[in-house]
Amino acid sequence: MYTADLHCDVISKMLQHPGLSLLQPDDRLDVTVERLKEGGVALQVFALYLPDSLPKNPESVFRAAELYWSGVLSHPELRPVTRSSDLDTAAFPGKIGALLSLEGADGLQGNLWALRLLHRLGLRLLGPTWNHANWACDGATEPRGGGLTKAGKQLVAECEALGILLDVSHLSDRGFWDLADLASRPFFASHSNARALTSQARNLTDEQIRALAAVDGIMGVTFVPWFLTAQEPARIDDILRHVEYVCSLAGARHVAFGSDFDGVERHVRGLANPGQYPALANALLKRYPEEQVRGFMGGNARRFFAKNLPN
Repeated sequence: MYTADLHCDVISKMLQHPGLSLLQPDDRLDVTVERLKEGGVALQVFALYLPDSLPKNPESVFRAAELYWSGVLSHPELRPVTRSSDLDTAAFPGKIGALLSLEGADGLQGNLWALRLLHRLGLRLLGPTWNHANWACDGATEPRGGGLTKAGKQLVAECEALGILLDVSHLSDRGFWDLADLASRPFFASHSNARALTSQARNLTDEQIRALAAVDGIMGVTFVPWFLTAQEPARIDDILRHVEYVCSLAGARHVAFGSDFDGVERHVRGLANPGQYPALANALLKRYPEEQVRGFMGGNARRFFAKNLPN
């Protein structure tokens, strides 16, 4: 079954632990090439997220981008996806498409030339900030709850001009609505759940989920245990609760998955790495028709990117 994952943080781990390889088994990594193949992952989004150990400046961002090329795309099984036609070439048997995302624009320091250069290096997805505030926007846990700054609005405009798709997962509520008002193209949430089920600032409200669907966006239901349930350990059934809820608000065509593998230390029981994606697919097949499950697992994400990436 074609599977797509809208978010993983393996590059951040590789920055913190030089020498880690996607080809070598290592207890510190969730994502490896072998596990991606075991799980049938045909499209993986790799996020550039700067760990606290690195300064938030363009040099660090480009160091992370270089690691994407030398530590991810150097493996022949992985192929870069920068345009819609790449989704077909990457889907050959044994090949995995790789999409590059920037999680938090802190390191750009407001320099749009750096954004344009990242675009040349393959960047096609961007979330303006992480949970805190930066020069572009307030994040989901910033107490003041501000929205996009003037520079942040310029960032949105430049992303749209370049064809970089905007990710709302870490935005403050006001930031979400500011972006929604400005965006002329569909946007998406790479790894968020339903706030009505689990009261976390990182989860989306009913109104936000409906707004995402209204622009034909997608929502990557995430496997972060504390975004799924207040009663850990989280289980696959908790993922299914959020899938069902998002379907009831937005419709099945807007559901996808964004694992956040390598971004968390605790995992859903039975779903600790991409090699275990078949367990999620099997659980979904017990509740939904196969066509819908194919959409959840990767078809909806593939359709979204095929429509919205440059030709």
